[in-house]
This record gives sequence, structure tokens and C-alpha cells, in this order.
Amino acid sequence: MPKLFLMGNEAAALGAVHAGVNLAAGYPGTPSTEILESVAKFGGGSVYVEWSVNEKAALEVAAGASYCGARTLVTMKQVGLNVASDPLMSLAYIGVKGGMVIAVADDPGPISSQTEQDTRLFARFAKLPVFDPSSPEEAYEMMLDAFEYSEKYATPVLLRPTTRVCHGCASVWAREGGLAKKPEGFARDPARWVIFPRTAYMNHLKIERRNPEIGEDFSSYRFNRLEKGKGAKKGIACSGISRAYAAEALEGTAAEPAVLSVATPHPFPERLALEFLEGLEEVLVLEELDPVVERELICLCGKRRLDVRVRGKLDGSVQSAGEYSVESVKRALGEFLGLNYDIPKEPDNMPQLPARPPVLCAGCPHRASFYAVKLAAKGKKAVFSGDIGCYTLGNARPLEMVDTCLCMGAGLTIAQGMHRIEPDALNFAFIGDSTFFASGITGVVNAVYNRADIIIIVLDNSTTAMTGHQPHPGTGLKPTGEAGTKISIERVLEAVGVPFVRTVNPLELEEAVSAVREAAEMSGVRAVVFRSPCIALSKPSPAYWITDKCIGCLKCVRELGCPAIAVENGRAAIEKTLCFGCSLCARICPAGAIVREREGK
Repeated sequence: MPKLFLMGNEAAALGAVHAGVNLAAGYPGTPSTEILESVAKFGGGSVYVEWSVNEKAALEVAAGASYCGARTLVTMKQVGLNVASDPLMSLAYIGVKGGMVIAVADDPGPISSQTEQDTRLFARFAKLPVFDPSSPEEAYEMMLDAFEYSEKYATPVLLRPTTRVCHGCASVWAREGGLAKKPEGFARDPARWVIFPRTAYMNHLKIERRNPEIGEDFSSYRFNRLEKGKGAKKGIACSGISRAYAAEALEGTAAEPAVLSVATPHPFPERLALEFLEGLEEVLVLEELDPVVERELICLCGKRRLDVRVRGKLDGSVQSAGEYSVESVKRALGEFLGLNYDIPKEPDNMPQLPARPPVLCAGCPHRASFYAVKLAAKGKKAVFSGDIGCYTLGNARPLEMVDTCLCMGAGLTIAQGMHRIEPDALNFAFIGDSTFFASGITGVVNAVYNRADIIIIVLDNSTTAMTGHQPHPGTGLKPTGEAGTKISIERVLEAVGVPFVRTVNPLELEEAVSAVREAAEMSGVRAVVFRSPCIALSKPSPAYWITDKCIGCLKCVRELGCPAIAVENGRAAIEKTLCFGCSLCARICPAGAIVREREGK
């Protein structure tokens, strides 16, 4: 049995491969992205792997394969589960044939997400089992177990790693890898696979009978652990990564509380929890993000009339939002157990660290796109609806070109709603190329059908940049490196009836501004596609530098906000190690002081 040093996402992926997964589908989203990429790496060609256009499509592709008896894996982040929720809720009723694991990575913090939603609650809402690993090692083992439980109970199963589990690394004892199993094939059975109201009712009854059985099964599950010292009156209940924080916080102390580690929050392992609560007077619950285990314990105490005080998020004993840390857990345990932790404090005279908000990269073509639209809309009443992606950073000064941002694809439809209420405003809707395919096309069809008056700005940098440069339908590449069919954004726009479609390079500033102005003079649905590759894919060169012609107007600093441009002694200065030669600053310099490095020598 080899020992491998793996990231948590790699460990989960290897677990799926060793479980004999036949098909893996997903949509990239931090912190889940590397799971699917690692399946492609570890699968050795024996596993079909695809980046689907969105999470809904991924889950439905996997459902079809599962109906044929294949083992399937679906990957996404927590907000992606919202997109997949329609098929998920019905699939929970219909069930599966081949084992299906849906790996949904939660993002406490949040570090790179719109929400801090907790997938454990979604599991309860969907009435599905959920596994909550506390380490990369458990992510590997629980992936294997999740497939077994999925087939045992003919149900999809959720695996919920959080950011620190996904991106943490550890040594993992890997089992001998098994090859993907050959599926039996699809057996026609409309009574099982076609959902009707009567079928849904009958299946709902089955689920309600089944889940207590799974909860009883989970009470003996190997990663649901109970450590109970003699005479302990206080207990700690943990779930997910909080178990690791609590173990580290308790190490080296004299405290011996009872400790319940909950690896499967739903269906809840009641029998094990009752054994934990027996003889206790007080319990502190440590979990990210919502009080899932805390509420289960409170409910259990009420049902069994147990005189145990359960503390946690609901009474303010621990923080109600954000990530935990060893330090935050020590503070909670110190108060709960009367421990005197030596938690270092920052000195009173510690200087304030400079604020470093996220910004668009130096040379990013999106900066040029935003700037072109800003110039074209100058002096007009305009609203700029943004979307999810690295281009959301266009909201920052000095660009200030993102007025709204809700969820993927919503910029297009929010602009339509605004147009209906303020028809005298120019409504711009920004969307990226990957997002266009994931959730934008529906909004375009809605706009054309309902004769909206909006200007669609597609920011096409030829990659899914925010999550690590994954391919998408516009690139024509698959995650395995094989060629797929490249789909043209322009042809899609034209096919659904957008009469005005222009494609320009945003770094050609005059041409870009002209295209937007032309669109602004028209009415109805019109689109400008700004196409220029992400600098991580294609870096222009050489860098630019500033000559003695600089008059110190600082227009390049004030209007672009490029991190490669700074101010030195009242004049602009370019950091050559950051500049990628996009030429935008040179195009707006009124003195002609910014030139390519080789031109100025």
C-alpha cells in the first residue's frame, strides 16, 4: 500500500479512481477545481472526464451514466450546488443504480465565493447522506466509503470538504487502485426512472423510512468517533476540519472532555450521539459554518429529555460566521474548559499593514475592455451590471465599472430588469466567455425574446481564468487535453437573434471605443465581444517604460489602476518585472512618454 503526499482534492480524486469511477463531470470552482483535474491525471484514460458547461449539466450527465450502472463523480463548489439543485432534488427521489458521489467543496471565509452556505444543510434539505472529512486522508477514505453507501442505499451521496481540507496536504496511505468497473447497461424500467407525482410520493415515503436506517448505520461508521474519559461532565462535539483544530488545541493540556467527532452529519448518528451525551452536563459544538450538529444535539436532548446544555453558535459561545482556526478554537475551549492558553497577542505598537485589495493583473485585457466602455459611455446615464469572474474586480477604483454582481449569468438578466424600470439609461451587461457558456445563453435568449434594450459586453480571454485556466466550449479543448468542438460565441449570439455583434481586440483602444459607441447609438439587444487572451496564456513583450517626456499628469495612474504603474517623485514609473507590454498606458499618455523598452533605447 503506497504512501503518497497529496493535496486534499488530489486525495479525493484518487479515492474516486480507486473506487472504480467510470465517469467524472463537473464545473470549475474554487476550492473544488483540482478534484476533476486530478481524476483526469490519475485515471490514466480509464475514466471519462469532462468539464460540463455548468453544474446542472454535469449532474445530469452523471445521472444518465449512473442509470446504466456506472460509478460517477460530480464536482463543484457550494454555490454550484444551487445550479445543480433542480436535478439533485428529483434525483434524490429517483435514486441511482451505479454509485454516485457529488463532491461539493464549501468555502468558509468566504475566500473566493459569494456565500458561506453550508452543504450539510443542503444535504438535509435534499434528504441525502453527507460525508464531512476533516483531513486529506479522510477525503480519500470517505470517497471510497461514499461510493459503497451510495450503492447500498441506491442514492446519491454528498462529500463536503472545506477549503482547508481541499487545499491542505498530507501523507495518504493509498489502497491498491482498482480499474473502473464495466457498467451493466441501462435496463428499461419507466416505473423507476420516470418521475411522476405518484412515483415521487411513494419514493418520498421510502426515503423517510430509509434515512433513520442510514443514521443507525452511521452510528457504527468508522470515522464517527467517540472518546469519553472517566467521569467527564463536559463534552466537545466536532464536525469536519474543526475536529483537527480541536485535537491540536487539546494536545498537551490536562483536559479530558468527552469528544464526539461527527463525520456524517446527515442522517445524524443518533445512537452514537446519545452515548456521547450520557452523563454530560454541558457540550460545546465546534463546526463550520452553520449550527447543524448543534441543532441535532439540541433536538436529541429535547426528544430524550436530557438535562444537557448545548453551547455553540446559537448562544454566541463560538463565532457564527467565517473560518475557524486553532487560535479561535483555543479561545472557545479556554472559556469552556477553564484552560489558560498562551495565545500570542499583537504588540500595541505594531504598524498597520497596508491594504492590498485584489486587482486585475497587470496587462489584463479586461482592464482595457472596461476602460473602452467607460470612455464610450462618458457623459451618458449608464448602469454597468457585472458578473462572477476575475472581471468582477472591475468594480475597484479607478475603473469603477461594476455596479451589480449577484451570481453567474445574472448580469445579463439584471440589466434587463433595470431597463424595464429606467428605460432612459444605457444598460451594459458584462459577462466572461466561460460564464457565457455556463449560464449566459439563457439570459441572451430572454433578452431577444422580450425585446430588451441592453448592450452585452462579452469579455473573452479564452480561458476560465479565475479558477485556474480550465478550458471551456469556446476553447475547444477537454480537461484531458483532447480536442472537442470549439463553439463560437458570435455565432451563438447571431443564432438566437442578436442583430448587432462586433468583435474587437480591447487593446486596440480606439477601435474598441468606436465599437461600443456604435452599439450605444442603437437600440434593442446588441453585443460587443472583446477578445484578447489572458496574460497567463499569452504575455505580450517587451515591457514599456517612461521617458523624460513624462509631464507628471499621472493620467495612467488615475484612470487605469494597473499594478505595474506607480508614482515616484511626482511622476509615473513602471515596474518592469510586472509589466507585460499590453500598451494601454501608452495609448492614453497625452505626452507620448510611454514607449516600448527597445524603442526608448
